[in-house]
Amino acid sequence: MEKSFTVEDGRPCNDDTCESRNGQWSKSIRKRTWNALIEPKWIQRVKSWAETSVSGLFLQKPLPPSKDGRHIPLKTIHHKPLIDERSGHSYISNSIRSSRYTIYDFLPKQLFFQFTRLANFYFLCVGIPQTIPGVSTTGNYTTILPLLFFVLLTVLKEGYDDFRRHRMDKVENRKLTTVLKHSRHDRWDLSQDSVSSRPFFPSLTSLISGKKPADVTVEEVEMDGADDLQWTSTAWHRVRVGDILKLQRDDPIPADIVLLYADGEDGVAYVETMALDGETNLKPKQAPSTLNSCDTIGGLKNCNAKFVLEDPNPNLYTFEGRFYRDQDCVPLTLDEVVLRGSTLRNTNFVIGLVINTGEECKIRMNANHHPKAKKPHLERYANQIVLTLVVYVVLLSIGLSMGYLMWRSSTEKKSWYLFNATVSFGHIFVGFAIMFNNVIPLALYVSLEIVKIGQMIMLNLDVEIYDETSDTPMRSNTNTILENLGQIGYIFSDKTGTLTQNIMKFRAISFAGTAWWHGLDSECPGPVEEHNEETHVAEIDSREMPGDGEELSSEMHASSKPRALPSKANDNPWLQHSTTTELIDAIRQNPTSEFCRKAREVILGLALCHACLPETKDNTVDFQGSSPDEIALVRAASELGYLLVHRSSRLITVVEQSVYSPEDRMSYDLLDVIDFSSKRKRMSIVVRCPDGRIWLICKGADSVILPRLEKSALAGRIAVEVQRDADNEKEDLRASGQFSHRPSASYPRAIQCAVEDLNIPEDKALFRTSFEHVRDFATEGLRVLLFAQKYLSQDEYFAWKKVYLDATTSLTNRQELIEEAGELIEQSLEYTGATAIEDKLQDGVVDTIDKLRRANIRIWMLTGDKRETAINIAHSTGLFLPHSVLQIIDVVKGPLEEQLLAALESLNTGYHSVIVVDGHTLSTIESDPALKTEFYSLVSSTDSVICCRASPAQKASIVKNMRARASIGLTLAIGDGANDIAMIQAAHVGIGISGKEGLQASRVADYSIAQFRFLSRLLLVHGRWNYVRTSKFILFTFWKEMFFYMMQALYQRKNGYSGTSLYEEWSLTVLNTLFTSLCVIVMGIFEQDLSAGALLEKPGLYAYGQNNRGLYMSKYLAWMFAATVEGILVWFLCWAAYGNSDSLVRDNGLFALGHLVFTLGIVWTNLKLFGLETHHKTLVVLISFTITVGGWWAWSALLSGAYDQERSPYAVRGGFIQTFGRDPVWWATLVLVLVALVVLEAVYKVLVGPVVEWVEARFGGNIRINRRSGRKKAAMEAEAGERVMG
Repeated sequence: MEKSFTVEDGRPCNDDTCESRNGQWSKSIRKRTWNALIEPKWIQRVKSWAETSVSGLFLQKPLPPSKDGRHIPLKTIHHKPLIDERSGHSYISNSIRSSRYTIYDFLPKQLFFQFTRLANFYFLCVGIPQTIPGVSTTGNYTTILPLLFFVLLTVLKEGYDDFRRHRMDKVENRKLTTVLKHSRHDRWDLSQDSVSSRPFFPSLTSLISGKKPADVTVEEVEMDGADDLQWTSTAWHRVRVGDILKLQRDDPIPADIVLLYADGEDGVAYVETMALDGETNLKPKQAPSTLNSCDTIGGLKNCNAKFVLEDPNPNLYTFEGRFYRDQDCVPLTLDEVVLRGSTLRNTNFVIGLVINTGEECKIRMNANHHPKAKKPHLERYANQIVLTLVVYVVLLSIGLSMGYLMWRSSTEKKSWYLFNATVSFGHIFVGFAIMFNNVIPLALYVSLEIVKIGQMIMLNLDVEIYDETSDTPMRSNTNTILENLGQIGYIFSDKTGTLTQNIMKFRAISFAGTAWWHGLDSECPGPVEEHNEETHVAEIDSREMPGDGEELSSEMHASSKPRALPSKANDNPWLQHSTTTELIDAIRQNPTSEFCRKAREVILGLALCHACLPETKDNTVDFQGSSPDEIALVRAASELGYLLVHRSSRLITVVEQSVYSPEDRMSYDLLDVIDFSSKRKRMSIVVRCPDGRIWLICKGADSVILPRLEKSALAGRIAVEVQRDADNEKEDLRASGQFSHRPSASYPRAIQCAVEDLNIPEDKALFRTSFEHVRDFATEGLRVLLFAQKYLSQDEYFAWKKVYLDATTSLTNRQELIEEAGELIEQSLEYTGATAIEDKLQDGVVDTIDKLRRANIRIWMLTGDKRETAINIAHSTGLFLPHSVLQIIDVVKGPLEEQLLAALESLNTGYHSVIVVDGHTLSTIESDPALKTEFYSLVSSTDSVICCRASPAQKASIVKNMRARASIGLTLAIGDGANDIAMIQAAHVGIGISGKEGLQASRVADYSIAQFRFLSRLLLVHGRWNYVRTSKFILFTFWKEMFFYMMQALYQRKNGYSGTSLYEEWSLTVLNTLFTSLCVIVMGIFEQDLSAGALLEKPGLYAYGQNNRGLYMSKYLAWMFAATVEGILVWFLCWAAYGNSDSLVRDNGLFALGHLVFTLGIVWTNLKLFGLETHHKTLVVLISFTITVGGWWAWSALLSGAYDQERSPYAVRGGFIQTFGRDPVWWATLVLVLVALVVLEAVYKVLVGPVVEWVEARFGGNIRINRRSGRKKAAMEAEAGERVMG
């Protein structure tokens, strides 16, 4: 018969298309009319058509489901490839592709992507007609050639980035594994891959290298003389469905396989699944016992079996299948399947049958395939600006063309020297459109790329984000979306390896009315954090408590922040209480007392009730298991005198280090194990003691242990009273506005009397004291487990054993039957005690989360761990506040509609709200469109959300849905494992942590850091700086172009709207390159509007980017109005003082006037941006200003000497050096106009600016911070920041 392992709940679902509309409960957001300009409907239709066409050309359609799953025979040799019933071709190859492009679609996709950028499309439309001879007055190729050059640079950069991804794929696909093959190999296997087996298009690197690795027999581990079968080393991409693999210890799994044989005891193998679910603990997998002959090639050849398996799907937590052998049908579950992405541990070798390959493996089906290139959020506002400027250029060209028509009627027709010089309206319109096309600067994206490269270098060089312990600096994998770091509103975080170190420490034990702390000699329990501000702690969560005999609805969980411990050890209240060291001494001094008997019974329960395996290395025993909690308990038992030395499927051996015998070896027959599941929330083990008694030990959450006690009614009533006391204490603290720890006197006090004088309390006192201990443990952020037991009679056990055996061998509803059988025996238990385990947080996590919350960022935790674990960590990290209202959404509890409605009502209480949902419930929600809309509308308004037992695909789906519904700010996903890659790629910004789970996430993410604590500086400091820098760069770039070309437009009235340029050609050509580039580039790289210390001290200032206060349409229009006013002022003052004073000036030509206006434009632009708008004035700013302005005078002298003496409207030769350059009127006009501009700027900043800022803040709706309790401080800090910025 097959041994069954419990499959935990949590069915993931396929990715759904994100719905873009907000639900009925979403917060109302002020709509801006200009948002409609971002992407008109006709552009959306064109994009939709193009994407559909591209998908039809380059992507394969999904296959229909098979009738009865995929049928895979167990054969040592396949002379022909197995056929996939769904496609009619062979199964796909084991190659994977994470790159975005192939050699065929790279150029079309890139051209489409580049010219969907609005500015590029605009210049393409302008550049094409400019090449027509006679149309342009500024040259034929001055637009199209630079445009193609800039686009080519961007395309080459994207190509290089994708080439690196291809190289990573190549490394993955060419890893080696051991496959059973014929010594001559099968012809079909060595031939070219079939069409259905190959990737749809070859990769870039495969075409470049032209190499194809062949199979190599590196070691003939075993051969069969009849058929010459041998184990052959083969590249991963050559593995096929139906192949038989032999994997050694520590080998990665190359494809999804079914275990045929494992050399562990009873066919058990252990695998590490951190790349799948982020858990570092080992998980047992068991080969079917009916296939135990498959340990040799001969056994495999003689095994006539056929496997019928489910179609490939992304569900990581369930598997359905069966196999037939000798007319017997045996069910297959996830316990017999090992998935790609796992690693074989603690097992010498296994043999498996390949069932899924390549992109059909579960880990690949959970991946975010070929994610779209991320765009900066500010680009949408830049597109708005470009659209308005396009409209402006068109209207300006029409207006000037109309001016020409009027001038033609009034002047041209009456001027004999202009006979037959008439120009058509269309011709003159195109000429003006080309003249003013640089109002939208051609080099905008290239200059922005330079700015972002500088920002990336500044970010990577920040030593405050460098981790000395691991010698890991900050690394930016992209510079495209740096400003997005300053606009984050939602953070989606993994748990293991991201928030925690995944290091479990046993901290305390409670039994017989006493509590004993463990490990206090070296460390204090609870994550120790230093805080500048007051720290808070919560009591037991406020829930509905059951009446007598009812099941508790929730566990007594930890609070948000752990207590900041005193600096001096002598003042530490923890050290004033009893420790397990004293307990051990007491047991050895008086081992026969009733109290010591209870103590030994509890500690022995820790050593027996688990699924861990001992492992001896260098005479040191360590433990491996599927749960780090269990490992911590077993290690604690060994430290307390009961060392586990052997565990098999039938026997557990423990060495007791007692006063009588230093090494008293005791063996317990292992009769049954009823595994933990998320539904059961408990684990039980049945053993036969050395004295013959049958002992049931059960451990689990308090909500499931207490109702199963023999005196459950009394226990339930006492639990309610303890809970009520905690609630009253919390309300008192809430009313007083203080959320501090209870005084240390309320903790279990040290034992002041001799152990032999200790008496076991009566049941009522025992329950009250024990539940208070549990509350104290939970208050410190520790994970609490309750233990219970009972001794069974022989008749009682064997009667139950028959029911349990039938359940474990059932082919249908096996899990439900096992749970029902467990429910029968787990009744009338005796309460024995409770344990407390600490999951150590990473350094600085609590303080970081506090700062991020004060920055109005909502933090979600998405994890594959169990609900209890996730809730405990949420308490410890501070995701839960003392006054938080917790709502658990669980499909098992009842109708989801009612639960969502109740959760909505809880939001109206005004307290900090937290919602907990599991993967199975989420799958049900996403299958119903109405529920899905209600759920995401609800959680959009929730302060924190905890999603447990979530698959990678579900994590990505959550991020995608919230990305479409985010009410404020952008989304950021952070994780450290391969299972986090999908959500990292789905978010606006992806952060990878280079941690214990490898570098997969950090390599794929947009940015990589070593610790979660660096996230606060990355967002609050660098994120805000880069947002401000980029916003100013875009805004000031368009401002200076509008300012320069305003004088050009006004001059057209003086030349009969002929299109003659006010500015000299070469000066205009190098304007944006030499004389107005540094003023925006330096600001874009080095600007710091506020210091790093101020931004970290007042996290609410981060709202500046969340609310998009740096760049929005009304602000842009205000700056364009300022540019217009300044341009008008410069033109008319110059015309009045110099252009219209023929008798006073030495040179009244066009070049002298134009050079004066041009000089004013350059000097004022640099003076304004470097001197008036830059907050962080450094030596770099001073040098840049000197180089730019000084360079302009050098350029003027160069032009004066370099130009030839020729007939031209521009008398350049000798002009600056000999004529107007020596004219005091010219210089006086220059100084006069500069003074006027400075006065105008000062008047605006002193009188008008504060009024505008106040009106925007008061009526503009830009500050959208929720002012509910818990975020008022962020709102006040944001408003203070607005005043500072003003």
